[in-house]
Amino acid sequence: MANTCGMTSQLFLALLGFAFVTSVTPGPNNMMLMASGANFGFRRTIPHMFGISLGHALMVFLVGLGLAGIIHTEANILIGMKIASILYMLWLAWKIANSAAPGEGNAGARPFSFFQAAAFQWVNPKAWAMALGATSAYAPDASVRSYLIVAVIFACTNLPSVSVWAYAGQKLRAYLSSPARLRAFNWTMAGLLILSLIPVLLE
Repeated sequence: MANTCGMTSQLFLALLGFAFVTSVTPGPNNMMLMASGANFGFRRTIPHMFGISLGHALMVFLVGLGLAGIIHTEANILIGMKIASILYMLWLAWKIANSAAPGEGNAGARPFSFFQAAAFQWVNPKAWAMALGATSAYAPDASVRSYLIVAVIFACTNLPSVSVWAYAGQKLRAYLSSPARLRAFNWTMAGLLILSLIPVLLE
């Protein structure tokens, strides 16, 4: 049986598929990247993309090492994290919805920084689900090396996947040059971000 860095080829390919599908499908990160690409352009959104990919890889590694178990044994921590997640995403939705259109003079508007995007993963329900699923299904020996491999594969797969959303947002910039259209787009992205909270509320 072929072996890839201590992981069977079947498990490796399955992990690649899982990482790609979960990274490229709609979720809070991708909604925000599309909005950022439309409002600020692809180049200015690059730190945001790297923050997502590397921040989530670190989350995957730490979750694998046992962080998730610690959190789930403390009910108050879990409840607090859910409340923080909901409040923070509602605030982000408000910020996206009220982003100024070109020429409206919102000098304070700027895309997420690397560290802001990395920190956001800890209040992102989809990021938690991806980390828990990856570490439980694709690191069967529960070793530090396996968790590190899963994290690295996720980072390498996640970056090109999320970049598609920022690029799509940038391609819409010409169409969104109208302030009214950009406003409508931002409100739509804000609404989709709020809808992504539904899994959290239903748990």
